[in-house]
Amino acid sequence: MERAEKVTITNMCMVYDDNKVLVQDKINDNYCGITFPGGHVEIGESFTDAVIREVFEETGLVISAPKLCGIHDWVHGDGSRYMILFYKTDKFEGELKSSAEGRVYWLTFQELMKSNLAERMDKMLEVFLNENISEYFFYKEKEVWHEALK
Repeated sequence: MERAEKVTITNMCMVYDDNKVLVQDKINDNYCGITFPGGHVEIGESFTDAVIREVFEETGLVISAPKLCGIHDWVHGDGSRYMILFYKTDKFEGELKSSAEGRVYWLTFQELMKSNLAERMDKMLEVFLNENISEYFFYKEKEVWHEALK
């Protein structure tokens, strides 16, 4: 049985300050709506360095001490896996500025829950906010796709 697999690794970071959370109104054609900043891990780049870089590129903020709090993963039709590493931190500095990825701004957690969330962001929030859940996973069983929070 082959154990190696092709994997695309990305990240997403919940930056928060007391009762506010930094959101991005993503404008990508394939994935749009309210989400958290993040992006691809480059080949040879550490996961922590990647999330710090991505948050800076998309928000202008320099984060520190991001904590891995969960993952979201699934297998594509070609057999490759796609993973999003979830981080969160309340340690940041700098001046907030939007990027070509979308406008960034602060919302209260209550406002966030009522926002136009990006696809499946509601499930991803469960991983970010519930310490008893660490994975949001898609799996195929008898040709039917299922999702699970674990």
